[in-house]
Amino acid sequence: MKNAFVAMLVVSIFITLGTGCEPDQESEFTRYTNSFYDTFDTMVSFVAYTKTEAEFDSYFSSVQARFQELHKLYDLYNDYPGVNNIKTINDNAGIEPVAVAQELFDLIKISKEWYFAHHGRMNITLGPVLKIWHDYRTEGLDFPETAQIPPIKALRQAEELAVMENVQLDEENNTVFLSEVGMRLDIGAIAKGYAAELVGRELTAAGLESGAINAGGNIRTIGQPLGGQRAHWSVGIFDPDSHLVSADRNLDTVYINDGAVVSSGDYQRYYYVDGQKYHHLIDPVTLMPADYYRAVTVVCEDSGYADLVSTELFLLPYEKSRALADSLDDVEAFWVMPDGEIRVTEGLKDILHSYTSSDN
Repeated sequence: MKNAFVAMLVVSIFITLGTGCEPDQESEFTRYTNSFYDTFDTMVSFVAYTKTEAEFDSYFSSVQARFQELHKLYDLYNDYPGVNNIKTINDNAGIEPVAVAQELFDLIKISKEWYFAHHGRMNITLGPVLKIWHDYRTEGLDFPETAQIPPIKALRQAEELAVMENVQLDEENNTVFLSEVGMRLDIGAIAKGYAAELVGRELTAAGLESGAINAGGNIRTIGQPLGGQRAHWSVGIFDPDSHLVSADRNLDTVYINDGAVVSSGDYQRYYYVDGQKYHHLIDPVTLMPADYYRAVTVVCEDSGYADLVSTELFLLPYEKSRALADSLDDVEAFWVMPDGEIRVTEGLKDILHSYTSSDN
């Protein structure tokens, strides 16, 4: 069941993300692809146009190694020798500050700044509440006949520990301190997108001209396809009502270069209780799964930012969600309402297949 959830990616690049290559007689570049499944509990796929297979293999090795490093830093559940990660921070809540790597410090800082600058729905201190839901979901998946939802009283008690002001950041020493015992950070709403952004920037700095990373549905593109056939990367927006094996599983297609497409939806991690589906995106107001949309997709330059924004938009009622999206520079959004209606920001229409009717 877990692998099925991972496979239900929010978006899928319109290229074959399997191992192999596809030469193009009109170009000196060849498209190569490869994937791995040992980080962030999801499949990470990498595609690039390079002049040689050896060049691609070098880039692919660096992508996999870097994702492994970032996975350890952002891990909520496991310890690693010599690594101070999210679990280390949580284990030391109310005890002492923890010195962390810059990649983790910056992620927490950005999340905290976003929380106070906007509506505060994307709250990384909601970890105690999310852990309860995680435990109930795991139990429900293992034993569906006795699946239950958490008692609201337990959720409200856990909510008392979700206080962003108690996340103390020391920029001089790169330390993070949770000042209350029992606090628990959960960065699942931004970690994959942030990791994809870091890796994407590092690939560009290393000289890659054309490539794309798909980290469990968090898409980050680099340059434009150099196969000589398309001017843009084509990224499909997944239909929440379709099946993975369906030939027509996307609602629309976004055409982008040097950008990101990230979605939040109710169809990735969920379980059923008495025939009712309960997904993993928890509304911090009700402490129940948010029910405003089936999915929200965000398109912008930075995949970490897109991951953060898509979660915030998903957790807000439409009027506030739309107003926030419209207020953010260089952010476009695509909402799938509960009844299947699709709503989009005006700027997205310029790069959305259904409005441009072009094959880019």
